[in-house]
Amino acid sequence: MYLGIDIGTTVTKAAVFDATGALRAVQRQQTGMSNPAEGWFEQDPDEILRSVAAVVRAAVAEAGQRPEFIGLTGQGDGVWLGDEHGHPVRPAISWMDARAAGILRRWQDNDVVTKTYRHTGSAMFPGAPAPILAWLAEHEPESLDRAATAGYCKDLVMQRLTGIRATDVSDASMPFLDPHARDYDHDVLAWCGLATRADLLAPITDPLPIGALTNTGAELLGLPEGLPVTSGPFDVPACALGSGVTTPGGGHLIVGTTLACQVLLDALDTTGEPAGLTFATGTEGQWLRAMLAMMGCAAVDWVLDVVGETHDALDDLLAASQPGAHGVTCLPFFSPAGERAPFVEPGARASFDRITVQSTKADLVRATCEAVAYAARHCFDVAGPTGEIAMCGGGTQSAGWLRIFADVLGRPIRLAPQPESGARGAVIAGARALGHDVDIAAWTAPEGVIEPDPTTAARYTEGYADYRARVAAARTRWKEHAS
Repeated sequence: MYLGIDIGTTVTKAAVFDATGALRAVQRQQTGMSNPAEGWFEQDPDEILRSVAAVVRAAVAEAGQRPEFIGLTGQGDGVWLGDEHGHPVRPAISWMDARAAGILRRWQDNDVVTKTYRHTGSAMFPGAPAPILAWLAEHEPESLDRAATAGYCKDLVMQRLTGIRATDVSDASMPFLDPHARDYDHDVLAWCGLATRADLLAPITDPLPIGALTNTGAELLGLPEGLPVTSGPFDVPACALGSGVTTPGGGHLIVGTTLACQVLLDALDTTGEPAGLTFATGTEGQWLRAMLAMMGCAAVDWVLDVVGETHDALDDLLAASQPGAHGVTCLPFFSPAGERAPFVEPGARASFDRITVQSTKADLVRATCEAVAYAARHCFDVAGPTGEIAMCGGGTQSAGWLRIFADVLGRPIRLAPQPESGARGAVIAGARALGHDVDIAAWTAPEGVIEPDPTTAARYTEGYADYRARVAAARTRWKEHAS
């Protein structure tokens, strides 16, 4: 048995898999997010650690067997400041946070964002580590002075469980990693004004940090001291691996709180408009080109709440409207931090258009679901998949929304093994690093394939062209408003 831990933004999960990849137990626990000021989002690392302990103990008890090792993954971006033992020196600043938007604007104006993208293949957004660290250096230097590590979510948990201070190449990619040398790019640190804080970045262990539960970690999880633990990749590339994306050109779509569209590449192109992220993978010479949009299930959740409905009613609401939502359109940029893919625009905001007194709540919901699917197509147009697209995430629970994605993308969607693709990917990565023999094809066999309907797909091609025109016009308005 193998144990995967996936520390999401609002839910921590532990999943136990057998040697064939079958899911034998899974436990989840909600975690909190504080909002100390408008656009600020923070989390308590100690609460996160307690949630890890709770779900691990419950999942192992459910499985009735101790795991051979633990594979750890979790949310990326943001800044998690810890002391020399991994204890937090302040609340973690989430990737959702917008406090560094002004710094990002400044960096966009003086070409820091563009120069960084040309070096690393990764653009920046307000919740990325570089602008947050720069904000802390300006406004809370004492927090950086007290810290030994400016790490990522899984890194602090790994240190608390094993004593290992390290990160992997996927988390290090955002945005400080030289994707070819697979080490920190000191030019990028200097451009961001962070050269004097470079010692806060955790050492990179390639491909993954490997440790073992200390006595403290073992007591916390209720597992034997010395049990092997691997850390990484972080949740987005872990989901791609757990969904079977192993061939260059293959695409992957996560419909979770936000939208993640990524493509596995064996060559990098850092020309064009700076947008998206490039993650180094556990295989040298392969990268994931990722467009991590800020909208997804969160946008649909908001609209459902506004119209007084829940997710249980989503498929019925989609069926009550029709493709095109009776003319209602949506721009789904609901995040207060704006948008980060397939373009970076901190001032991006959501809107509905073409609403009349005859528009229904079903039309509003369908328009939002279609808009998120259009955004996915926009992301993939930039990332450029040439092969199949696998899909996972909470959005796959809606058959109606799955159909919309297939029709908007105009290509078959391969439904990845559900649930817990991230934990599955963390276990596969850990098994590789530890030398365990895992049949990846068997572990990631699809649960089904959703084929697009040609007639509806043609209609959505027209709708997508309209969406792109509305986005282009809105970007002009957002920039004018910002200036």
